[in-house]
Amino acid sequence: MKKTNAVRLLDNLEIAWELLEYEVDPEDLAAEGTATKVGLPPEQVFKTLVVRGDRHGVCFAVVPGNAFLDLKALAKLSGDRKMEMVSLKEVQPLTGYIRGGVTALASKKEYPVYVDEIAEAFDRIAVSAGMRGCLIFLSPRDYLRVVKGKLGEIAGFS
Repeated sequence: MKKTNAVRLLDNLEIAWELLEYEVDPEDLAAEGTATKVGLPPEQVFKTLVVRGDRHGVCFAVVPGNAFLDLKALAKLSGDRKMEMVSLKEVQPLTGYIRGGVTALASKKEYPVYVDEIAEAFDRIAVSAGMRGCLIFLSPRDYLRVVKGKLGEIAGFS
């Protein structure tokens, strides 16, 4: 079992979690593919995106794997006028994580976290454990508490 910083954080807080490991395909880091590999519906596997607002700076947006991030909805929820995705080259210096392994759990710096409200529809959700090939499966309530997340309607479905 891999002991990532995210796992250590949850252990320190005595939060129940389960690790789901899967085979990584560097050509396909999409959450939908990951969901298939671990046998969960894509809406239960959440991807963590790094975003920057014009007023409040960097934050995490956590949306279902089969959804896209609605930047306008996120701006409204965060109190920003405009939001944009952080460039890929900035992700690791800002968070300490690489693409496909980004998580709001035990990030290099504590940024605001916005989670799509659909997370509450599940008993447990899967989020990255902080490295490619590992997901943490835990209750959305525990996840929100640990990351001090704010719920809102920030996902769009095409």
